[in-house]
Amino acid sequence: MWKRKDLKNKAREVVKKNYWTAIVVCFLLALFTSEFGTSIIGIWQGEDTIDPNYVVKQENIVENNDMAEEKLDKIEEQESKLEEKKSLLGEVELRILKLIEININNLIKSEKYIFRVWDAIELFGIRETGLGVRVVLIAIIALVYIIMIAEPLRVAGKRYFLKAREEENVKMGVMKEIFRKGNWKNVTIIMLVKNFYNILWFLTIIGGVIKFYEYKMIPYILADNPEMNRKEAFRISKEMMRHNKWRTFILDLTFILWNLLSLVTFGFLNILYVNPYQSATIAELYVTLKDKNIEKIEDNKKVNKE
Repeated sequence: MWKRKDLKNKAREVVKKNYWTAIVVCFLLALFTSEFGTSIIGIWQGEDTIDPNYVVKQENIVENNDMAEEKLDKIEEQESKLEEKKSLLGEVELRILKLIEININNLIKSEKYIFRVWDAIELFGIRETGLGVRVVLIAIIALVYIIMIAEPLRVAGKRYFLKAREEENVKMGVMKEIFRKGNWKNVTIIMLVKNFYNILWFLTIIGGVIKFYEYKMIPYILADNPEMNRKEAFRISKEMMRHNKWRTFILDLTFILWNLLSLVTFGFLNILYVNPYQSATIAELYVTLKDKNIEKIEDNKKVNKE
């Protein structure tokens, strides 16, 4: 049975041996993908990507539109009631609420392009067709970028941390293996399917959280074996996370205090330590679960072949 303390001790050693490169890798992932969404204000973290009513609120986008003004009045009324309830909370409770919002935001970060589509629906709904078409195009471009670049890059980041645990001063070049022709296509397709399943499961709320953790090892499996087929990747992740989903959820929660401290430092603590530390910890979890399940995984492979 794995212990959180052991994983974190090993992770700290990995970060110590590869500190500056690990920081650069995590910073690039935060900048160019949806990873570490709370660290910097990047292309995925702008207000317009997380607020479904963003476009309706912008006076410089929607002007002289009675339907927009009517909808905006309703939105402001709802937000006013929400602010009243928040005003009754203490400082600690507000910090906890903010942290919950951040973690939920992180949980759905790879599906944020959906909010762009919502923006378009809002614009069509208030008869701003031209803007609606432009926002749809932006959503399509964002979706293509996520599928073709961002998600494979996230897997490449996992590959770096898997390699970093094996030796000191690992170069970022180990990430390029994911972008070799055959591997890139395979990783892209599997991550697309994974995210699609996540979106569908999140419609059920609880089922979404469960499946999020059931699929959690897929990026690491692909980082370790970028040529693995989709069925095997999903099956192995499911096998590895059996009876480990709750414990992994608790492991993630143990970083809440670090995230609170990072809020105080405006995200700098995440960039300079927490992101590499957490990434290395989950990489250690993957290796531990892989070692514990390797015989079972190999037995299942033989059964499937037969």
